[in-house]
Amino acid sequence: MRANSATTVVVGMSGGVDSSVAAHLLREQGYRVIGLFMKNWEEKDENGVCTSAQDFEDVRAVCNRLDIPYYSVEFVREYWDNVFTHFLREYEAGYTPNPDILCNREIKFNLFMKKALNEVGGDFLATGHYARVGNDFELLKGLDPGKDQSYFLYTLKNEILKKVLFPIGDIQKSQVRKVAESAGLATARKKDSTGICFIGERNFGKFLSQYVQAKPGKIKTLKGDVVGEHLGVCYYTLGQRKGLGLGGEGEAYFVVGKDPVKNIVYVERGSTHPALYTDSLMATELSWVGAVPGVTPGYDLPLRCRAKTRYRQEDQSCTITRIEGDRITVEFDEPQRSVTPRQSVVFYLGEICMGGAMIEAPGLNYNELGKPLPVLGLSIS
Repeated sequence: MRANSATTVVVGMSGGVDSSVAAHLLREQGYRVIGLFMKNWEEKDENGVCTSAQDFEDVRAVCNRLDIPYYSVEFVREYWDNVFTHFLREYEAGYTPNPDILCNREIKFNLFMKKALNEVGGDFLATGHYARVGNDFELLKGLDPGKDQSYFLYTLKNEILKKVLFPIGDIQKSQVRKVAESAGLATARKKDSTGICFIGERNFGKFLSQYVQAKPGKIKTLKGDVVGEHLGVCYYTLGQRKGLGLGGEGEAYFVVGKDPVKNIVYVERGSTHPALYTDSLMATELSWVGAVPGVTPGYDLPLRCRAKTRYRQEDQSCTITRIEGDRITVEFDEPQRSVTPRQSVVFYLGEICMGGAMIEAPGLNYNELGKPLPVLGLSIS
């Protein structure tokens, strides 16, 4: 899109360097830029610090430096109702949810976007995500492979992307820092946030214990040998090694399964234990950005593509073999490690993010007992 001083872009500003540089670049390109800070959490952290107040002060400093107007909006109740309560329900059920994906769908590119376009008067919403929008409004990967965030944005549709800009999607993170420094932005050296979406960086177990009543139980091997005790099924995820409190001689233990009904966490020794791997999965809650496999011409099944089952994973070659209603079956060329229910599987054709789904269950794991693993209620007998 060609820059025009009559075109207003509202930038979702978090108080971080990425959104700060996004606002700076748009202003340099000639757009009329407005900064909009979103407050979704009002509780102080464990040190008694209100991080949202600090972040807003950083937004204020950056906007004053850029000489652009800025405002603040609050979605505390909406975030609690639409994101956080879902997050807690998933954990209580024994899953390992990803709130960032839900936050993008329900808050940032829904309620916040409507506020930016309908009330603040923006023609477009811009954010500091490392992603891009294609000529036909496809969702594309960010050019920095180490920072690409398309995985978290797969629920966005073409119609939404028509009104979205990702100003830093085609540059490297190192360059973003340099731009911030040269522009004299207060956030140039601010540490990147790696905490839960809008909750911040804190002791996660301590934080979660305020909301979830975890029940201690046994840690067992797949053969039924008791090797320790866990603090609550919700605190453990598939493939986890640290924090198990299990010693002894031999290779380290890894979580290979969970049974919330019986309140058991299953472990086996070794990072390459067969029980950690599967070559297929089933997923549900399908969300396609544009083209729909099995429906759109040229996307017939079986469809060869690539996918990732967690954010930092490299794309894996796979085949979408079947779609029945809202359920999809995927087979991978190589066995995949720690495929986790209620995490997302996201599909790619080259640099295009097609969409994704919520993992319902891995296929038959390479379990030495020859039975499905006890993942979230599926017990071995």
